[in-house]
Amino acid sequence: MHAESRVSYYLGEACSRLTAVAGVDDEILDYGSVRFSVVGDGVTLARSDVLTGVSDPMPLDVDVSGVSYLDLVVDGAGDGVSGDHADWASARLAWSP
Repeated sequence: MHAESRVSYYLGEACSRLTAVAGVDDEILDYGSVRFSVVGDGVTLARSDVLTGVSDPMPLDVDVSGVSYLDLVVDGAGDGVSGDHADWASARLAWSP
């Protein structure tokens, strides 16, 4: 994804967890800066610090129980969007039993 962006999913309260590894794409060496947010039904459930091309990826494990609409959001961290290539690697949703 390129900042500024948002991907929305309808979960219908059927999922319990979102797991992923968030980071700036490897193609972006020492530039680019993004911030990742997980938003459920309009409420921010998780938000990363600003990550850059030299930052370690950030593992995410977010409780999404009871969430109907889930948004994965990437913003440009307030300094423009040049080189802001963000990855939600290995993103998985766990279904509620």
